[in-house]
Amino acid sequence: MIATSNRNLEEEVRKGTFREDLLFRLNVINLALPPLRERPLDIEMLSGHFLKKYAEVNGVPFKPLSIEAKQKLAGHDWRGNVRELENTMHRAVLLAQGEEIDPQSIILSNSIRDEQTESQDHQTEAVSAESEVDSRTDVRSLVGRKMSDVERDLIIDTVYHCLGNRTHAANILGISIRTLRNKLKQYSQSGVSVPMPNEFDRAQL
Repeated sequence: MIATSNRNLEEEVRKGTFREDLLFRLNVINLALPPLRERPLDIEMLSGHFLKKYAEVNGVPFKPLSIEAKQKLAGHDWRGNVRELENTMHRAVLLAQGEEIDPQSIILSNSIRDEQTESQDHQTEAVSAESEVDSRTDVRSLVGRKMSDVERDLIIDTVYHCLGNRTHAANILGISIRTLRNKLKQYSQSGVSVPMPNEFDRAQL
């Protein structure tokens, strides 16, 4: 039996929030694993593993991390540790457009450290003056539109990108599958065309 916890169980026993007898049953061999942010050399190795895994799962070519993407990953605090890194790499595989995984394909969770390096509209730190101009242009194209319309288009475009796969789309958007399904149902009832998975199955045949 392998049991894991992100708390100090001996301290929890002292506070009375964990059973002492259960700790004695579990505590045969104790391995203390530092958080991912304290293991920077593991980040690149694990990222490569997850990129290969989800490229194969999604049937897309493997794409390596660009230098800028590696720097972005190394600068994150990874409060969710390996699970957060895995989800981030899964999204990157689905979002990447070029021959490499670039910083724009890596969507990180909000944190104090992120807020110091990223703007509130989730623009990634620009690697050149040209990319900064492109980012500002993209944002300006949304000015004058209703937030609900922008959200609707983003959700539907993401579902199309994922060939109708709701689970993958929800991961990219950072919302629950239930929330996504409710949104799509709402759009469909209002007369908006919503992509269905079987549409893509027929297209592939």
